[in-house]
Amino acid sequence: MTYTLKLYDADGATDAQRRTAEQRFRRVLEDTLGDAVLVAPVYRAYLRIVSIYGEEPAPDLLTDAEQAVFDQWRAAETAAVVAVFGPLRTMGDGMYDIILPENP
Repeated sequence: MTYTLKLYDADGATDAQRRTAEQRFRRVLEDTLGDAVLVAPVYRAYLRIVSIYGEEPAPDLLTDAEQAVFDQWRAAETAAVVAVFGPLRTMGDGMYDIILPENP
């Protein structure tokens, strides 16, 4: 596995519900990106972009490749969040962490 996913649910889901939700999140994230092996490298690239330009970079600051990665990650993340937490998710509801291996 190229990454670890942990979901945290403020509503107190059971372990079985959490595992099912994690599987759904993974499936949607991976399907949107195209393959499970793309999650870690795309997420790493996204994190690098955000560390340099911030959470909402001006499009004119990014190269075409950076913009493509940024948009691709945001689309995959949004699709996965909506699939698990619903389209009306607000801060404080379910949260998640994606943990990448130390050595890519």
